[in-house]
Amino acid sequence: MKLADTAARYVAHKQAMGMRFRTEARILKSFCQVMGDVSMPAVSASAVASFLAGTGPVTRFWERKHSVLQGFYKFAIARGYAKHSLLPNRVPKPSQAFVPYIYSREELRRLLDAIPSIDHPRSTIDPGTYRTLLLLLYGAGLRISEALALSRADIDLAGGILLIRESKFYKTRQVAIGADLRGILAQYLAQKRGVADLPAFISRRGEAITRQNAENMFCRLRLRAGIRRDGGYPRHQPRLHDLRASFAVHRLIAWYRAGSDVQRLLPLLSTYLGHIHIAGTQRYLALTPDLLREASIRFERYAEEAQP
Repeated sequence: MKLADTAARYVAHKQAMGMRFRTEARILKSFCQVMGDVSMPAVSASAVASFLAGTGPVTRFWERKHSVLQGFYKFAIARGYAKHSLLPNRVPKPSQAFVPYIYSREELRRLLDAIPSIDHPRSTIDPGTYRTLLLLLYGAGLRISEALALSRADIDLAGGILLIRESKFYKTRQVAIGADLRGILAQYLAQKRGVADLPAFISRRGEAITRQNAENMFCRLRLRAGIRRDGGYPRHQPRLHDLRASFAVHRLIAWYRAGSDVQRLLPLLSTYLGHIHIAGTQRYLALTPDLLREASIRFERYAEEAQP
């Protein structure tokens, strides 16, 4: 059986079990494209190892690809499509731990100011739409997939509530938004004609904006705004998804400065972001100089109060 046919059967099997399997399907599609139009027995262990290695240093995505192919080969072996797995037994450690990039408020302003400069007649996303999208990602801490999946019916401007349907962990949640963001969304929706059950963010052609288009546009925007991470690998440069991490860190800093009980509020932030466990939120909270300074001030205050 052809490799692509086996992969298609595996994806259909997983999705029939109720799994979205979207990222996994993309990885398998890429795997089949790299291997070519071949049968399962024609795939070599060295070719699989080369696909896993990619063109750069080892990252966490190596483990992701390995996990997907591991499940794929188990499926293929159980049904007689393959005799054995071609995956390497040893999983290398990433050469550099990935840390989300936390945008400063000045950098956020530069990103927004640079949006008109990257506009082009062939661009699928107009500047007004992209500006609104970025403000929503940062202002509500949404995942890009969540923002692009919003329909007009999911945006309650009167109540200041966004309905996030079956997100990453198949959970639906409500996200409250402030008056400023509510006003930005109201102005955007008033300018765009659309039907309630269709996507709120649409391209110039009136089609749903894809994640790939949004991320590709952000790469150009980031370069135009002159924002980059010094050192590290090219794939570790600031991402569109880091707007969400920046929202979380800035919220934490604001709580510290307001004298709030951060330990009590952190689980609320985790729920707001749609994380199942608080550890998912803690992973986003990469230390910045501002956050470290505020945490140190809080610790010193507690230490002084504890002294007799």
